[in-house]
Amino acid sequence: MRSVVSWSGGKDSCYAMMQAKAAGYQPVVLLNMMNENGQISRSHGLPQALLMEQASMMDMVVVTVPASWESYEERFIAALQQLVEIYEIKAAVFGDIDLQAHRDWEEKVCAAVGIEAVLPLWQQSRPKLVMEMLQSGIKTMIVSCNTHLGPDFLGRILDEDLVKELEAKGVDVCGENGEFHTLVLDCPLFKRPVSVGVYTKVQHRDYWFLQWE
Repeated sequence: MRSVVSWSGGKDSCYAMMQAKAAGYQPVVLLNMMNENGQISRSHGLPQALLMEQASMMDMVVVTVPASWESYEERFIAALQQLVEIYEIKAAVFGDIDLQAHRDWEEKVCAAVGIEAVLPLWQQSRPKLVMEMLQSGIKTMIVSCNTHLGPDFLGRILDEDLVKELEAKGVDVCGENGEFHTLVLDCPLFKRPVSVGVYTKVQHRDYWFLQWE
């Protein structure tokens, strides 16, 4: 089944795509929602160039859509409709794990364009999932996090030791509640690792981000 992947650039969407492929789905295009000016992704703060490099490592196209929070749903549905027409997709793959409100929204927007919402990671154990991701060959680093974690966690590679640190700080190891977000540097789907480039650390309100030069 030809599918679009809701691609954040992070570990969950990457592992969801891997699991969807293993289940027989055929991801043909990636979709990422950007901030209003289209310069960085809305949730992870990733520049478009990094998202495009990830896509090129999989010989895929990433469609980036600028949107405010107010226009997010409308523009997401419009983008899905375009992808249905251009790529003949029948399903959309999402990386959510167990937040019911997220699943409800994803099923809603998919129903609006007549496609299936696929959530390969749904209701799996978060600690088990993060270890599966690491063991599957996903290499990922933290690119944004809340002030409870702070700037020292930015740029760190997710491994077993870091998972233990996150647990010790009372943070969900998948960051499912928004405690942190990641950037996939390499995985079995990539031809080679992405080049991260030069970045600095900046704080915006109660969140820390990597900012690329």
